[in-house]
Amino acid sequence: MFFLKKAYCRVFQIGFRAVLPVLPYREPEIIRSCADLGRVLEKEHARTVLVVTDRGIVENGLTAPLEAALRNAGVNYAVYDKTQPNPTVDQVEEALELYHQRQCTAIIAIGGGSSMDCAKAVGARVAYPNKPLSRMKGVLRVLKATPPIIAIPTTAGTGSEVTLAAVITDGHEHHKYAIMSFPLIPHYAVLDARLTYTLPPHLTSTTGMDALTHAMEAYIGRSTTKQTRELALDATKLIFGNIQRAYEHGDDHEARENMLHAAYKAGIAFSMSYVGYVHAIAHSLGGQYGVPHGLANAVILPYVLEAYGEAAHKKLHQLGMAAGVCTATDSDAEGAAKFIAAIKELNASMNIPEKISGIKRDDIAHLAHTAEREANPLYPVPKLMTEHELAALYEEIADWNE
Repeated sequence: MFFLKKAYCRVFQIGFRAVLPVLPYREPEIIRSCADLGRVLEKEHARTVLVVTDRGIVENGLTAPLEAALRNAGVNYAVYDKTQPNPTVDQVEEALELYHQRQCTAIIAIGGGSSMDCAKAVGARVAYPNKPLSRMKGVLRVLKATPPIIAIPTTAGTGSEVTLAAVITDGHEHHKYAIMSFPLIPHYAVLDARLTYTLPPHLTSTTGMDALTHAMEAYIGRSTTKQTRELALDATKLIFGNIQRAYEHGDDHEARENMLHAAYKAGIAFSMSYVGYVHAIAHSLGGQYGVPHGLANAVILPYVLEAYGEAAHKKLHQLGMAAGVCTATDSDAEGAAKFIAAIKELNASMNIPEKISGIKRDDIAHLAHTAEREANPLYPVPKLMTEHELAALYEEIADWNE
């Protein structure tokens, strides 16, 4: 039975891959500073905007340049600052209510991936006022244009400012799901490294490793193009060359700027070539326990890469050469092993734990079922895994010594 399902999955993935090139993928227009938003909002005829963020961003003063730019441009704004990691349906609906109350016509997300996910979901609900988010989950369920969405990342890079995905949590069912469609790609992205200077080191490390996960899963999957492979390799090189500098010296402008560009490139690669089991497992842990997405991806990544085995060796070797941790004289198996070891060393150097706390043994069967349903047949992974194999990964990842 599994072999029949495996064959079906491959047919589905080939079909999905064939559709991707003709879909209306677009890159956001890059804006260098919040001060330049006036002309953008004037072009979009937006006189009142909804700003979606979280309380920490506001308290750290990171919204100040944005608010000053909006005031200078004579643009009214309402701030929704209740977004939390793994944003919920209820938070989206609260933000949507504020959007309508203030008669907004555009949405600005400032912060990390959670703020951007929330903003994208608000845009989807504006486009489909009578359709709940639960009916939008999956691929290409949002086809109508959203209001203009502007994304302002303040992290080391999740890439959400360029991806087609919004990941939302059903807070009542403890279930996390992705809404994936091209209209959700932000129309503009403000890439200003100065906004990332005060990011705490642990968020610099985990969001940076999240960007690496995007690049790697896009590269080793079975739906790549020449463009996505080049972007993923560039992003990997940039992350390995800059993440520790950004982690150790928050105001290293060059390192911060390079991390933003790495995340942007990885995000494009992800949007066009897709992800794999790392994300499926991370989504289940976020929905069930509220594990932050960047942290989950950083911890899970080496385990999944090892589980792929020989199926991923060649591409991991190539990524390892881009990262500068192996050479062309290594065999594919040797290169892959060196690259996975380098990821583990990178995590350890930035105090990212090897295991995830809080996983309950009684939940593993359900978590594995959830991840398998999300990933198969959609994700173009190097090797398909059963629920049993995924359950074994949860056993490895869990911290049983806590």
